[in-house]
Amino acid sequence: MRGTRLAATAALCAVIAGCAKEAPKFAEALPPPPPPVVAPPPPPPPPPPPPPAPTSVANAPIVVTAERIRSQEMRDARSAVTVVGGETLNRMQAPSGTFIPPVQVPTDPGNERYDGEEVSPVKLTAAEPVSTFSVDVDTGAYANTRRFLSQGTLPPRDAVRTEEMVNYFRYDYAAPKDRSQPFTVSTDVAKSLWNPDTYLMRVGLRGYDIAAAERPPANLVFLLDVSGSMNAADKLPLVKTALAGLAGELGERDRVSIVVYAGAAGLVLEPTNDTGKIKRALESLSAGGSTAGGAGIELAYRIAEGTFIKGGVNRVILATDGDFNVGLSDTKALIELIEQKRDSGITLTTLGFGQGNYNEALMEQIADKGNGNYAYIDTALEAKKVLGDEMQSTLFTIAKDVKIQVEFNPAVIAQYRLIGYENRALREEDFDNDLVDAGEIGAGHQVTAIYEVVPAGTKGWIAPRKYADTPPAAAAAQIAEAATVKLRYKLPDGDTSKLIEGVVPTVALRSAALPKGDFAFAAAVAAYGQVLRGDELMKGFGFDDIGKLAGSQDNFWRQEFLQLNALAAGMKGG
Repeated sequence: MRGTRLAATAALCAVIAGCAKEAPKFAEALPPPPPPVVAPPPPPPPPPPPPPAPTSVANAPIVVTAERIRSQEMRDARSAVTVVGGETLNRMQAPSGTFIPPVQVPTDPGNERYDGEEVSPVKLTAAEPVSTFSVDVDTGAYANTRRFLSQGTLPPRDAVRTEEMVNYFRYDYAAPKDRSQPFTVSTDVAKSLWNPDTYLMRVGLRGYDIAAAERPPANLVFLLDVSGSMNAADKLPLVKTALAGLAGELGERDRVSIVVYAGAAGLVLEPTNDTGKIKRALESLSAGGSTAGGAGIELAYRIAEGTFIKGGVNRVILATDGDFNVGLSDTKALIELIEQKRDSGITLTTLGFGQGNYNEALMEQIADKGNGNYAYIDTALEAKKVLGDEMQSTLFTIAKDVKIQVEFNPAVIAQYRLIGYENRALREEDFDNDLVDAGEIGAGHQVTAIYEVVPAGTKGWIAPRKYADTPPAAAAAQIAEAATVKLRYKLPDGDTSKLIEGVVPTVALRSAALPKGDFAFAAAVAAYGQVLRGDELMKGFGFDDIGKLAGSQDNFWRQEFLQLNALAAGMKGG
């Protein structure tokens, strides 16, 4: 039996071997494979349609254009990136239970536009005893700097204007007793913390407050950028929040219109004081399209002129990232347009939003030329501060074309420099010229200017000159006066300026001590701005020194300043 199985196995192996030898012959006998199938080429695309016949746009209706992303594309885009936020990270805790905060990636400011000036130079009193500048109540540079620091990066030096840092805060200046003079003027002197040979001289203004029942009616035109560049969480959605809050502060006599612009401009809400209508109109807006900002400004002024309230507040409030790219987009041309419109009694406030392509240079300049103010809105809290808590200061002007001129006595002050206000400098002859435009002060507004001065006979920044003249006899005869401070202003409906004049006594320098309280905090904020600007005359005074000078604070905004200063210290190494 076993032999039979072995024989069968051997026979099977012989058969398999024989088949293997015959395989090549079998393959040769097969027919060749068919050629591959190639699809015919697609037909050529149809020729493009002929261009439409040119049409006249002179009398065409104004239409707001927009571009919308298809919903499927939006879903695809959302699915391409996974964003891990604070709520998710709260569930993704380390084994020890320690919370891991989300990472914020700083935005490259390369496409943002700023128009910074060089730090003011030192002046020799014997050669240039007079300093003249326009007041500034803008605060945009402070909020914009906060945005950079909060994202983990130092701001560009050109984005920092020290006077806007200082004027972001309120100080303990005395209020005016009556409206015969719309603001008070205060001066004080203290020793400098960063240079033992210099002193700080502070000039402070405070405007009178208006009770809600006394304020005039407001005719406001919200001019809103709804172009594609505003399609970000910190842009159009924040605009809606900011202006909805302002709408809630208005009264029965006030009126609000809403003009929007993208590829063109259009009126989306006729004048009303119905808060519900205003908020619904704001909520209905969406972003898309190019940016015809010039057309929007022109239309907004037309609406404001058509609804003008005599004796009231007539103001356009522009909310945008400043990225004008269609029509009138040149900065100089826009400024010329704004200058023409301000003569009609309509002022302009600019509110800046967003990052990445932000045009801060345009926002600040057109607000100044439009007899208004400029603020940067980086959070809903800042929107509430500017348009809620400080609404009266933002909207209601109590003095216009306000100029400051300080004349230093060369027998007492040898050298000086003005900290900030570089882009507000005026010529000496501009002070008495009522045709020269200057800054505005709103109800309750405060303005602070700080000079750093070197007393005569003290080592200053500039070495004594071999052939320098001695102070003139007139200066020596008034040795009791260190400086004379002058202010010129016009009432909101006036064309002729009024003068306020005061003297800083020499004894103020002799009795000066280190700054305390409010003055110390103002000096700390001024130093903060100068250090961020890279001012070489700060003599190594750093952020740690600034924190000590500012001291402990119980005000929310001042506490936030201390935190921002500490952030800057960590980024720059103290």
